[in-house]
Amino acid sequence: MAYTITSLCTQCNDCVPLCPTAAIKQEGEKLWIDPMLCNNCEGFYEQPLCASICLNDVPVPLQAKKGRCKVNTKVNTSPRLFSNGKTHPFASAIVVWEACNVLAQRQSLPWQPDESGNLCHRRQVSGGRGEVTLCLTDTCIPTCTPDSPAVLEVKAAETAIASWDIRSACLHLMYAAYATSLERPWEQSFTVNDQEISDYLGLSKRKDLSKLAKLTLIKDLVEQPCKLLVTVDWAPQGRFRKITVPQSHLWHLINTHQHFQEDDLGCKHLTGLTFTVKAGQWAQFFLNRQGAKEGTTFYQYGTLPKSLLMNVMSIWQQHEGVARIMLWLLFKTRMGTEQRITVPTLMRIAYGEERLLKAGSQREERKRLVRSFESDLEVLNRYQIQPIFDPLTYPLEIQPLWVKLADLPDDAEAALEFWTSDGSRDHRLTDAAPRNKWQRLMNARLLKFEIPDDWAQQSPKIAKKTSEEYRKQERKHHQSTSLLSGPQIAAARKKLQLSQRVLADRVGKSQSWIRDIENGRLQLNEKDYAMLSELLQRFAVR
Repeated sequence: MAYTITSLCTQCNDCVPLCPTAAIKQEGEKLWIDPMLCNNCEGFYEQPLCASICLNDVPVPLQAKKGRCKVNTKVNTSPRLFSNGKTHPFASAIVVWEACNVLAQRQSLPWQPDESGNLCHRRQVSGGRGEVTLCLTDTCIPTCTPDSPAVLEVKAAETAIASWDIRSACLHLMYAAYATSLERPWEQSFTVNDQEISDYLGLSKRKDLSKLAKLTLIKDLVEQPCKLLVTVDWAPQGRFRKITVPQSHLWHLINTHQHFQEDDLGCKHLTGLTFTVKAGQWAQFFLNRQGAKEGTTFYQYGTLPKSLLMNVMSIWQQHEGVARIMLWLLFKTRMGTEQRITVPTLMRIAYGEERLLKAGSQREERKRLVRSFESDLEVLNRYQIQPIFDPLTYPLEIQPLWVKLADLPDDAEAALEFWTSDGSRDHRLTDAAPRNKWQRLMNARLLKFEIPDDWAQQSPKIAKKTSEEYRKQERKHHQSTSLLSGPQIAAARKKLQLSQRVLADRVGKSQSWIRDIENGRLQLNEKDYAMLSELLQRFAVR
């Protein structure tokens, strides 16, 4: 259990340098224990060190906060993604794709030490004439010059990769979507808070997680893509010159703003997080709208479906292989839906090269892998990502049983006739698989995947219109937030001689809701701003 500091603290700061996890921090004029770092000194001391050395018994066990979590200070965020409720453009360059593969497949990918002894993952591009390299660092913000960030050594990098969460790939895709809304994303930043992330990922529906648990998870997922370092060596291609991106952060986590609320004892409770992120140097060459018009750089984008983020968040534990394939197909389908994919390729993506090689030599592992693969294909089909089997290399006799039972009628009498007819055939649906099924699967292919409508690639005109609408929405958003701050709402209400109760009745809210807004304890969304603005203007006309 984490500890917290009450209002009895005399600010002697004796405990700050002694904390083994650096959890005790200065927040304004008071000390605060970060519950995301505090582990009760487990593994260091028998009892919490801060509590044992404090003469005033100020550190106490952190209790769950009661009541509604309020945000005391408002930080303006970028306009929300998925304005149409379904899709949003996102940066889909090879750098983004390979980083998504790294975050999703993690230890399954081939990691090798480079010339300096640092663990890295390499991807050949431009027919082997270029290379994209990804390494790890232990900080989200460079502590030295941007050209020479600190890279983790092999053992430290392997430990970090083992602790990664596949759900961080969803945050990476969200960053790529926010970046498309900026004219110069390598110079401009975007801001997003925990409430918006919870909505995108479906965490707001998780009633089994406390507020602190959600914030801890979100902070961890936000930081993981920002700990990737990328190096690009891109050979000249047609009219495009050679591209060289020195080793630098994929995403810069510029700032993490923490929101607190104090209880009756003066203990600070973390109630919200706001993150400011900026794209790395790669965006100057692969997400440069003006440079693409001039023919000197690339501007590569795709369509990010909101359903993909929700699906990955819901299946990542039971069907991690499905989540990996979904994330990979998001980029693969940009190359065209008629892309033949071999079964070994899909297995490497879903389970890794090591497990595939192990299945080739061990019979029981081979059976387990085939069962997992066929089950994962069924889950993909359930999420409207339908595999289309090549009839020549992937005939019906080696296809999964669920495919063979697709024509099974729901009616009982029709089903009985179906099974009677199947029993009279030489080859029944429930017959054992051929003895050489594994060898045939290693040569089998899928013609394509039928993807959902919201996965379809937008035309350039539609994507351009969406980006323009998003930028207009951003300008409108900043104008509205700058005009309707909490004190300004209070001043407008008093000028119109309206009480908080009358205004609350008009907008269908409680009086405490209006009071919290005027005092800056609640952060309004765009809908609430528009509603209040329209209502105040209506009273002003009267």
